[in-house]
Amino acid sequence: MKKKSISAGELLDRLHPPTAEDLDQRAVYREQMNVAQMIYDARTAAGLSQRQLAKVVGTTASVICRLEDADYDGHSLGMLRRIAEALNKKVELRLVPAAKRQRHIDALSA
Repeated sequence: MKKKSISAGELLDRLHPPTAEDLDQRAVYREQMNVAQMIYDARTAAGLSQRQLAKVVGTTASVICRLEDADYDGHSLGMLRRIAEALNKKVELRLVPAAKRQRHIDALSA
C-alpha cells in the first residue's frame, strides 16, 4: 500500500506544533501573498507586462515587481487603487472580527 505524502510544512507542524504567534504570522504572510497574487493575476489577465502597467500607473516596473512579491508588506491603499483603476478594477476592503483580538476587546469591556 502506498503511503500518502505530506508537505514539508505539514511535517514541520507535526514535529514542532506551531504556536499561536506562528499561526498569526502565517495569516499575515498569507494576506501578503494574496495581495501580490491578485495584482499579478489582474495584470496578466489584462495582457500587460510589469513595465506596461507601471507606465499606465505612473510608476516604475521595479515598484510593480515589488508589489507582486509575496514577501513585500508595504502595499498602500493609494497604490492599490491606482493599479485597480489602470486595470479597470476597484479595490474592496473589509474589516472582519479576529478571534484573538475580539477576546482582548471583550476583556477590556468587562
